[in-house]
Amino acid sequence: MNLTFYNFLGIRTQALTINELNQLIDTAVQQNQKWIIANHNLHSLYLYHHQPKMQTFYTQADYTHIDGMALVLLGQRLGLPLQREHRVTYADWVWPLMAEAKEKKWRIFYLGSKPGVAETGAEILREKFPNLEIKTHHGYIGSNTDSLENQSVLAEIKDYQPHILMVGMGMPRQENWIIDNLEQISTNVILPSGACIDYVAGVIPTPPRWMGRLGFEWLYRLLSEPKRLWKRYLLEPWFILRLFLPEFLTKQLKTN
Repeated sequence: MNLTFYNFLGIRTQALTINELNQLIDTAVQQNQKWIIANHNLHSLYLYHHQPKMQTFYTQADYTHIDGMALVLLGQRLGLPLQREHRVTYADWVWPLMAEAKEKKWRIFYLGSKPGVAETGAEILREKFPNLEIKTHHGYIGSNTDSLENQSVLAEIKDYQPHILMVGMGMPRQENWIIDNLEQISTNVILPSGACIDYVAGVIPTPPRWMGRLGFEWLYRLLSEPKRLWKRYLLEPWFILRLFLPEFLTKQLKTN
C-alpha cells in the first residue's frame, strides 16, 4: 500500500480511509508486526505542541490517521488533497473493524473505560458480531508501570495474545500508557481508541453521523459534556489558529 505523508500544523499524518486502516491491520497480523496506529485531531494537535511525551508517542507511531473533520478542512485550505473519507473516527470505524475482526478471527483486547462499561460494550459487539473474540479490562489502573496492578494487566494481555490492543483511556493518558509499556505489550496492532467503547455501551451519546461528515460533531459533544469539554472546543482552537494562519498566508504568497 502506497501511503503519502502530509506535514502541516507541525504534525505528520497520513490520508487513510477505513478500508485502508483495516488493510494495515491485516498486514500487521499476517507479517506478525507490532505497529502503533495513532490518530490526530485538534485536541491531540494541541497536546502535541504542549507535551513532549506526546511528541515521543507520535514519533513511535508507525501510522497516524486523521480523526477530526477540522483537520481535513484545514488541510484542504493549505492545498492538501484530503477528502471527507480521510476523517476516520472510532464512532464510525468500530463497526467495520469488528466485522473484519469477526471475519478474520482477530482477537481484540480492550483496555479502558470505567469498570463494567467496557464489558457492556463488548457484550453489545458480541451480539452484533457473533463469535467475535474480544476481552476487556477497565482503564482505572495506576500510572506506575512496575505496580502489581499494571503488571497484572500486561500479563493478562500477554496470555490472551490479542491481534489488536485497543487502549481507551482518553488523551493523553492512553498515549502515555502505551509509550510507558510498549516493550512489554504483546500484540500486533495498538490502537489508542478514546471513548470508543463508551459510545458502543451508550454511556456517552453518539453524535449523529451527518454532523461528523459536516464537521459539527464537536458542537454535539460540547453540548453533551460542557463541563468536561469546554476548554477543548472553546479555547484550544485559538492556538490551532495561530499555527494555521502563518502556513495559510505563506501558501497564499507563493500562489500569488
